[in-house]
Amino acid sequence: MVATPVPAPPAADRAGSAQMLRMLRVLQVLDALGDIGARPSDTKDERLRHGSLILASLLIVLLSFVWVVTYLFYGHPVAAAIPGTYQVLTVAGLLVLARTRRFAVFRTTQFLAFLVLPGLLQISLGGFVASSGMVLWVAFTPLAALAMLGVRRALAWLTACFVWLVLLAILDSGLAAHPAQLPDAFVVTFFVLNVMGVTVSAFVMLGYFVEQRERARAALELERERSERLLLNVLPSAIARRLKEKDDVIAEHYDDVSVLFADLADFTEHAMVLPAVELVALLDRIFTAFDEVADAYDVEKIKTIGDAYMVAGGLPEPRPDHLQAIALTALAMREELERVAHETGHSWLAVRIGIDSGPAVAGVIGRRKFIYDLWGDTVNTASRMESHGLTGEIQVTERVAAALREQFVIRPRGTVAVKGKGLMQTFLLTGQLPEAATAEMPAVRPESTNTEVT
Repeated sequence: MVATPVPAPPAADRAGSAQMLRMLRVLQVLDALGDIGARPSDTKDERLRHGSLILASLLIVLLSFVWVVTYLFYGHPVAAAIPGTYQVLTVAGLLVLARTRRFAVFRTTQFLAFLVLPGLLQISLGGFVASSGMVLWVAFTPLAALAMLGVRRALAWLTACFVWLVLLAILDSGLAAHPAQLPDAFVVTFFVLNVMGVTVSAFVMLGYFVEQRERARAALELERERSERLLLNVLPSAIARRLKEKDDVIAEHYDDVSVLFADLADFTEHAMVLPAVELVALLDRIFTAFDEVADAYDVEKIKTIGDAYMVAGGLPEPRPDHLQAIALTALAMREELERVAHETGHSWLAVRIGIDSGPAVAGVIGRRKFIYDLWGDTVNTASRMESHGLTGEIQVTERVAAALREQFVIRPRGTVAVKGKGLMQTFLLTGQLPEAATAEMPAVRPESTNTEVT
């Protein structure tokens, strides 16, 4: 058999991969800089600020070699000594920072060096023109302070920058009388280099800072979306919005809602012999199917308790057809459980469902693990319809049967002694009348095995 050669990736893909690899390496270097002298208690944002300033300082140290060598070459050792002093201060400052972890000292030293040394270099060369605009580096001080300290604390450095520039302007006429003897081409070239150096240094530092902040913002936004999804898994969307807008008691009285309780018959006995993983996976599959049924008919899942499932219609947003929606939900839930029983081989799976309709109170309780819940006689009666029901059947109260007779198949069960309620006439919901089914019930099939269990 002849092996088929694997085609090489396109040149553009290779170039993109190489560029991505280089970016990752640069980010690793930058993150390592932020760890120099960092304390265990430093936040991610603080390390970001540290790395930004250290990166800018090292870039200026490298650029300073050009000034030192050039000024020495043209016979100006004093001018060469000033950028050389900055190099020594920076290297020594980093060593002290690594030992003492006192970043504030390093930061202040760097700001003073950014502010003072360019001005001293200008003085030594004879003013603004002869120094090739070296004083442009002074503008780097308030920019760095803005990134490191914020607007309010950076104002002091901005003021110091303006005062220093005014003083240099006053001295310039006297300094220009005895300028350093440098070629015109050299002066122009270094002016361009100074502009480029200040721009690149500021851009790199602020760009790195902004990029890291953007990454942090994106991570925060992702976390916010995750929290939003979790909140919507616990609360209806309308209630979640109210809870975020104001922190007060959320409670509503509803004149007419429908409540459904579903319980897996004899599930506790079978759960005792099922392996834990299989048990949880089975419940997850069943309740995922129930969740999708509830979504399909736009009714509100309230909670699950063990192997019981509670859903309501007509809240938090009232709707006139809530009872019909709950009835369709009950029929679809029973059908879905039959499908799961067939597919999993657990033929013993069956459900009891109870429904009642009437007034109820709904609200949010708790502050840490809050829950949206319902209270009232309607809720209690629906629960009794389930607990006193028949396996595989949907038992409803007399008022529910009266409201659904025109659209659903209802047959009387008879008088049942209901705990806490006495004797009650109950009915069984068995299906939908053909003439009432203007459209087929939507097919509900679970697409994943993930579900939230309250």
